[in-house]
Amino acid sequence: MEIRNATIEDAEELLKIYSYYVEKTAISFEYDVPTLEEFRERVKNISAKYPYLVAVDEGKIVGYCYAGTFKARAAYDHCVETTVYVDNGLHRKGVGKFLYAHLEEELKNRGIRNAYACIAVCDVEDEYLTNNSWHFHEHLGYELVGRFHKCGYKFDNWYDMIWMEKMLY
Repeated sequence: MEIRNATIEDAEELLKIYSYYVEKTAISFEYDVPTLEEFRERVKNISAKYPYLVAVDEGKIVGYCYAGTFKARAAYDHCVETTVYVDNGLHRKGVGKFLYAHLEEELKNRGIRNAYACIAVCDVEDEYLTNNSWHFHEHLGYELVGRFHKCGYKFDNWYDMIWMEKMLY
């Protein structure tokens, strides 16, 4: 498996991965899958300022991650929000960990001090959401710093959202 920077040309493959999370899970609180053009713009805008990485295995993109603005104030320029998506069916195979290791190294090289993850969680797991993302981030050294109760509504269910933090240096 290799890691490389995402390009606009990757947007279609990335959107296929992301579509599953929008349509079938409460991991993303988006209701509608973005259009390909919208997704291209996201890749373009994010990668203009932050790392946007893809994991490629045997010529196929199997996951991606990126960092984005945490808060739009200069005082927060050394903090980012992180995001990772792995192709459905490839969880627990090290793809996410591999992506995050490269992302965090790149962020440290850019002087980013704090990485934050905003994660949907539930009191009772269901067909749309488990707490696997929470546990994944804990395993990588992220610590819980806050919980918002019943703030995300999707698939006729209310879900909580947590913020996790990792100090990169």
